[in-house]
Amino acid sequence: MTRSDDTGKLILRVALGLLILLHGVAKLKGGVGFISGQLTAHGLPGVLAYLVYIGEVVAPVLMIVGFFTRPAAAIVAINMLTALWLVHSKDLFEMGKSGGATLELQYMFLFAAVSVALLGAGRFSLGGSTGRLN
Repeated sequence: MTRSDDTGKLILRVALGLLILLHGVAKLKGGVGFISGQLTAHGLPGVLAYLVYIGEVVAPVLMIVGFFTRPAAAIVAINMLTALWLVHSKDLFEMGKSGGATLELQYMFLFAAVSVALLGAGRFSLGGSTGRLN
């Protein structure tokens, strides 16, 4: 493992963590009513909406500091899959006016989270590169 590999892991997990955390902060301020409604519309208990705080607040913070990074990134990936299913399923293969996928941001979050889950945190992390879950 080289220094540039660890630096790349740091940049990827901090960037992803911060961008997802911003969505979590918005939900802390505005609540999870929309998500609760989406869950109810799909026949699931609305109370499950509170799990978004784990996927958009707790997990991103863990990724940013590099502690339990792999499970945290997996939670973010699950969160993104759930968002795609609940809110964006009709747009999965839609193309935008500029030629890109309509859901390119959601896909980028999903695949970045999967990448962090596979790569781990690297040595520039609270858990260090030797941590089994980092």
